[in-house]
Amino acid sequence: MPLDARALFSRPQTPAAEAWRNPLALLLASTGEGIYGVDLDGLCVFINQAGARMIGFEPAELMGRNMHDLTHHARADGSSYPEAQCPIFNAFRQGLPCRIDSEVFWGRDGTAFPVEYSSHPILDGTEVRGAVVTFVDITERKRAADALQRAKDELEERVSERTLALATALKQVRELAAWSETVREDERTRIAREVHDELGSLLVALKMDVNWMDKRLAEQSQRSPEAAGDMRERMRCKCQGMSPLIETAVDNVGRIITDLRPSILDHQGLWAALEWQAQEFVQSAEMTLDWCLDADGVPEPPEPLAMAVFRIFQEMLSNVGRHAQARHLAVSIGVQGRVLSLAVQDNGVGAPAQAFEAADAYGVMGMRERARHFGGDVHITSAPGRGTRMCLTLTLPDGATT
Repeated sequence: MPLDARALFSRPQTPAAEAWRNPLALLLASTGEGIYGVDLDGLCVFINQAGARMIGFEPAELMGRNMHDLTHHARADGSSYPEAQCPIFNAFRQGLPCRIDSEVFWGRDGTAFPVEYSSHPILDGTEVRGAVVTFVDITERKRAADALQRAKDELEERVSERTLALATALKQVRELAAWSETVREDERTRIAREVHDELGSLLVALKMDVNWMDKRLAEQSQRSPEAAGDMRERMRCKCQGMSPLIETAVDNVGRIITDLRPSILDHQGLWAALEWQAQEFVQSAEMTLDWCLDADGVPEPPEPLAMAVFRIFQEMLSNVGRHAQARHLAVSIGVQGRVLSLAVQDNGVGAPAQAFEAADAYGVMGMRERARHFGGDVHITSAPGRGTRMCLTLTLPDGATT
């Protein structure tokens, strides 16, 4: 609402009016907001102590000075702020109040500070005489708002990063699942082919030999003693030929069963199974082995965990066999407290670190997923020409340690 100029600028004529001006002066002095009045030329008519202090002056120094030129002459970026564009002056020249919180006032030392200000025209009847301007330093409010905005931006950025990470992880999990299914089908195909090609051919050969013997036995009863003796010799040779076929079939059955699930894991436990697998690997790969097992007195882990550790170890060895071109392998297994550590180090060609984080590094992803399922992790360090070290670390459940 416009202010009546007579209430502010007319000189008191009575003791009652004089008494009224004193409380008004006390009010101006006690408020924390800056308050000043300007005439139609923008010259300061009055200013309270708080307002003068905010812009670095004493009230007496500002009387009769142009407040726009003094404290509102430039924008926040330092560019010139013409008086004709100033909302304070436009407000009272047009007879309309305004309220602004996006500009700055300038202090005596040449520094700017953000303010929220309002300008109300002073009317003498219907004639505008000037304006009363109130302003407050909102530096702390702006700082808090900026901090809040930064926190919001950081939160949005982190949410965006997490969303991207989750999307990437979901994509990798789907690809890993598809790869696992492919591997499973390939393994089924391999086992079916071995059963068909190896066991099938052996069993067919054995069946043919058995049929031959059956026919010869039927014929033997009708032959002379000399012919019967010759037939017995031929049957003896046939039986001797069948024996290695049966042994080969038994070996193939045992190998296929071991591929599906090593019986040593059930009969002798995880530690023996790991050593057996390491020895089998280095023998077939023609490598030397340093074996270190520090698990004396440590009970066997439960079956699901033991199988996961064994499969991770198999995959580590498989990676060495496929990529490392190594001549030496070092395996170190230890349990401290409840923490199991299994490390495989080779002296092969190595690889850059990003090779183990690639989207198609399904073997590595499979090891890590198995480990994470039991709260563990697989850490890999490698560099070209420096070999590769793969380390599984996980915490054994209560009761699996001494």
